[in-house]
Amino acid sequence: MSEVLSLRRSLAKAHPRVVGVDDGAFARSDRFAPIAAVVVSAPGYVESIRTSRVRVDGRDATRRVVALVRSTGPIDGLRAVLLDGAVLGGFNVVDLDAVHRALGRPVVAVTRRPPDFARIRVALAKWFPRDAPERWRVLTAHRLFAVPTVGGRPIRAAAVGCSRADAARLVRRTTVRGHWPEPLRLAHLVASAGSPASPRASSRHKLKGGGSHSARGPVA
Repeated sequence: MSEVLSLRRSLAKAHPRVVGVDDGAFARSDRFAPIAAVVVSAPGYVESIRTSRVRVDGRDATRRVVALVRSTGPIDGLRAVLLDGAVLGGFNVVDLDAVHRALGRPVVAVTRRPPDFARIRVALAKWFPRDAPERWRVLTAHRLFAVPTVGGRPIRAAAVGCSRADAARLVRRTTVRGHWPEPLRLAHLVASAGSPASPRASSRHKLKGGGSHSARGPVA
């Protein structure tokens, strides 16, 4: 409850500090995908940037996200963590609850369109028969809900450690233009900065809700 109230009070202030984490473009043949964390004093003043990587289709995304956020500096002033979806680097699923417990901050994962969960489940069973149930459990642990945006185009979100209403306020407070939170837009740009400008490199090889692929095969 204290975290919920803390985020609510912070969103009422002029410039709440939020960190956005996303991956960048990577090729299907890559072993690792780049990720970046950008700390923003809302709505768009950048305070800190750090980069790292996750194994494509691996199991290290949760640990890497926690370490990356901590590397941005003291987290006392951070009010929330924003993620572009609940996966990084293909099917490398982020445990939102574990990130919340480790950092002690609300975690909100957003996606532009509702994921095709039926196809995702089939793809998990095909490409990861040994641990598909666990990946599926973590991926679907929190129900997505619609978030109206400043740009008028609703997006979907899952929230841990805050109410749905406060998650929606967080999205609106961190959006500079259009419908996408600025910390996530910047994190994606930073993570993709070192990727080759090639048709083989694509940031869409992940579960972002529609038109995405794993590095191992199509899922939506």
